[in-house]
This record gives sequence, C-alpha cells and structure tokens, in this order.
Amino acid sequence: MKKKIAILGSTGSIGKNTLNIINKDIKKFEIELLTTNSNVNNIVSQVKKFKVKNIIVKNKTSYDLVKKKLKKNKVKIFNGYNSFGKIFKNNKIDYAMSAISGFDGLEPTIKIIKFTKKIAIANKESIICAWDLIKKELTKNKSEFLPVDSEHFSIWQSLGGFNVSNVEKIYITASGGPFLNLPISQFKKVKPSNAINHPIWKMGKKISIDSSTMMNKVFEILEAQKIFNLKKKQLEILIHPTAYLHSIIKFNNGTSKLLVHETNMKIPIFNTLYDKNQKILSSKRVDIKKLNNLNLSKPDFKKFKLLNILNKFDDNNSLYDTVLVSANDELVSQFLNNNISYKDINVLINKILNFKEFRQLKRKIPQNINEIVNLNKYVRLKTLDLCIKDRK
Repeated sequence: MKKKIAILGSTGSIGKNTLNIINKDIKKFEIELLTTNSNVNNIVSQVKKFKVKNIIVKNKTSYDLVKKKLKKNKVKIFNGYNSFGKIFKNNKIDYAMSAISGFDGLEPTIKIIKFTKKIAIANKESIICAWDLIKKELTKNKSEFLPVDSEHFSIWQSLGGFNVSNVEKIYITASGGPFLNLPISQFKKVKPSNAINHPIWKMGKKISIDSSTMMNKVFEILEAQKIFNLKKKQLEILIHPTAYLHSIIKFNNGTSKLLVHETNMKIPIFNTLYDKNQKILSSKRVDIKKLNNLNLSKPDFKKFKLLNILNKFDDNNSLYDTVLVSANDELVSQFLNNNISYKDINVLINKILNFKEFRQLKRKIPQNINEIVNLNKYVRLKTLDLCIKDRK
C-alpha cells in the first residue's frame, strides 16, 4: 500500500528536499496535498511531476494564476487551510511535513495534526510558541511527532525516542556562523551581505542571520526543552565549526553518545519519512579527519550577546516565547532592509523583552492559535516603532 503524504510548504528548501527523496522511491508514495504561499511556477511543476491530488495556494493572486495554469489537470485547488476537512474527509494520511517558515506555518501545522498519523515539524515558531497546543492535538488525535531540525533529530536518534529519564546533560553544537573568528570590534561594520554568507549551511536569509547572531541556538535550546521535556540546566551549547557533530548526550550511568552526519537536511528528512530499517540511504563514509578535529569549545557570550537571552527564560512554556520570536523576526527584517545596524538587533530585542507588559506574559500559557498570532502582530508593531524611534 502506498504511503499517503502531505507537505506544507512544498516549494521551500525542506519541502523540495522531501519531494526529492520521494521521487527516488515514487512507487511507494502518493502525494495527497502540497501547499505554497505564492510560488506559482514551482507548485505547477510539482503537480505535473508528482500527479498531486490537492494543492493549497494561500496568496489569492497566485491562487487565481495557478487555477488558470492547471485548468486541464485533475488536481483540486484550494485557497486556505480550512479546506483540510474537504481534502482528507476525516481519513488519516500517513505522514505530513510541516515546512512553512515563520508564523505562517503555525495555523496549518496545528490544523493538519487531526488528519495525519505522523507529523514532522521543521517550523521553529510552531514548536517554540505553541508546543502546548501541539501536544494537546497530538494526544487528542493519537498522532506521532517527529523532529526534523538537525540537532533535535540527532537527539531523538541517539535516544531512540523521547525518553530522557536517564539523561544528565545534552550538548547542542553550533558552527559559530560567519563571524566565529571576526573580532567583536568589527561587528559594527557588519552588513546583511556579510551575515547571510554562512560557511557551512546553505539557508534562507532569515535563518542565516539568526545563525550569525546565534539566535538560532537560543531557539534550539528552547525547542529542545519543550520537545524532550528537559530543564534548561540540562542543555548546553558547544561551538563546533565543521557542523559534523550535532549533539552529545551524557547519561547518568557514566556513558555518553555522540551523533555525527553530513551537513545535509536530506538525512533528518529521510529518517522521519521512512520507518527504521525500511530503506537504506546512500551516504558518505565516516569522515575520520573531521572526527580527529572536532575542535569543540564553549561559545563567547560577550561576543554573541544574544545567547544571554536564555537567562530571561525559565522552564515553563508561556506567551513570553512568542514575544522573543516575534521581536527577532521584525528586527532581522529591519536589518535585512538596512534600517538598523547589526549590533542594534541585540540592543533592541533586550529592550522589547524588558517591557513590563511583556515580562508579565512569562506566567501566561497560550490558550489558542489566535492568541499567539495576535500577540505576534502586536509585538512586531512595537518592535518596528522602537526601530523608528532608534533611527531618529
């Protein structure tokens, strides 16, 4: 029987990688749904190549254009995520990949859980801001969660699941990004073109900026806390420039596990798409040179000041998580548009997090998607206002 698949964000990097893996074993898969916001050419090409049954095109102009281009195809075309019920008709698919970036991925990620046996989530915002809501849906619908982010995937692989009862400490590695060896005195000269030039990973502009500031590691620590139900003191960041080693787990019996793999997102995706031992992935031999030169070190908190933000967060899930993600999103956008300096990102995000109205949210647990979405909009407006005042 073919495995029925849905990919939220099929025209992005993770979505394309997922389809590339499926394409090599196409007889075993059936694409029930692909989604995009506005990438007309890619979604049209994917429909024709994979004989897709349903697609969602969120942008109305793009939706109208796709309908014209695919009027001779049998595919059903929808314009919003409320159509999940019409598409799946209360029948569960086997696997859904949530790969829509940013807050746009929040609503569809939570809504599709009802219709899938397994969901692989690559969307950081969903996990950081709405983990309690996701857990509730997973339990209610008896669906299985699979981590895709390379660090959390590596922890999951090493543990063989999510049981951390015998875990003493987990070390998450960071390449250090493009500015690992740049003197802090030079940070004031950093331009967007410098910050998006990652030495190891090929990523979009937003995540590349987050990697350069190491905000991505702040997010990954918060994600790991939630996914594996860990205390903050059980997690630590280590600098590892070659990004070959992804995590170290120290158990309370004196042993430790290290997990290495190539810097290729196809590996985490492949291992969530197939059950263990179901399919062999051809990969490179273990790189002995890299193992002999792991070059691990502790991060410089004076240089990468955003790492200190972790001190503002405790072990509880709250709306304060949404404040962090929202403020950072807006600040990165402002930096990419040359409206603020690179160093402003740290200064302004701390100002936002210190606002009394936001600090009070540390004790408030999100109750629904709308609460998170509305807070995101409000925080971004407050952050934008702060950027404008800072420029005057």
